[in-house]
Amino acid sequence: MAASSQHPVPAQATAPAGGPAGDSTGGPRLRAALDGIPAYAPGRPAGEGPVSYKLSSNENPYPPLPGVLESALAAARSFNRYPDMACSGLLSALAEHFRVPVSHLAVGTGSVGVAQQVVQSTAGPGDEVIFAWRSFEAYPIITQVSGAAAVRVPLTAGEEHDLAAMAAAVTARTRLIFVCNPNNPTGVAIRRAELEEFLDRVPSDVLVVLDEAYREFVRDADVPDGLDLYRERPNVCVLRTFSKAYGLAGLRVGFAVAHEPVAAALRKTAVPFGVSQIAQDAAVASLGAGAALRERVDALVAERARVTAGLAEQGWTVPDSQANFVWLRLGEEAAAFAAACERAGVTVRPFAGEGVRITVGEPAANDVLLRTAGAFRTGR
Repeated sequence: MAASSQHPVPAQATAPAGGPAGDSTGGPRLRAALDGIPAYAPGRPAGEGPVSYKLSSNENPYPPLPGVLESALAAARSFNRYPDMACSGLLSALAEHFRVPVSHLAVGTGSVGVAQQVVQSTAGPGDEVIFAWRSFEAYPIITQVSGAAAVRVPLTAGEEHDLAAMAAAVTARTRLIFVCNPNNPTGVAIRRAELEEFLDRVPSDVLVVLDEAYREFVRDADVPDGLDLYRERPNVCVLRTFSKAYGLAGLRVGFAVAHEPVAAALRKTAVPFGVSQIAQDAAVASLGAGAALRERVDALVAERARVTAGLAEQGWTVPDSQANFVWLRLGEEAAAFAAACERAGVTVRPFAGEGVRITVGEPAANDVLLRTAGAFRTGR
């Protein structure tokens, strides 16, 4: 039907409303802050061979803890209903388990989800977020999404946080500092004296997030529990997760412990109904696993020691990991090492041009990894 004179067809605009000036393709206008955001690279899945192991995502290789699957299945019977948006049962269990007020807690879709809530609560355009590099690869992504500027402070030659340089990097624009302890992907942990000295240097109006996703694997008595530091310092927030030691990576539930103003802000920025009821109930059951959890974590720590010793005997330089993975700084050989592992039946996590992170898995997987690493080193 032809257009009437009252409703003429508009002429093509010089700069289409759907895109920036000069963009002839049109389409919705999107935030410029999203340009160039690096894609999060998940660990590769296990291969398709007769025997293959996934050592690329720092997952717990063991099934859910006793009673957890039953709790999750019971919750699944009502997943036609929305979950408890307030996560009241989980918050109550966390408060009792860690001896903190409920008002000091916030939950989210894994600790990475809570980390994004932290950034949304503290930083925006014109602000700065400081973190070590290399560290958890989500930090620059969630920082750029918020429109803030990422300030990356290189690790030391010993793969440690350069806390002096991080403190020196604080400016009037700094709103947030991430401290990953133990650090992902190197596994190196910060000891109490140096961390407390660093915190003393940070202005009280800058939030310091102690990302402790791997806290349960720490065996160095000099590495502090972030909850002890949070209790003394209102500008410290601690992140924890059920994805690693507790073995709930697929259910996506993490939490933060912070003083009330910060925790309240994190609850405001949480995705409504983001943590499913299945995840909430499974997390509560996991908190009660006690001895079973300790047994599994101790087994993985023992395997970590065996893998570290085996790699060192082969001549590799392996940082002292306090997490459930080890790190090899291979530089340009990272991709070749990862490819050799995949051919042998294990997938690891390469960081191009830097190194390879290897999750500690079940003993059989670790055996394959050690044989492959030995063959790769002798064949260099």
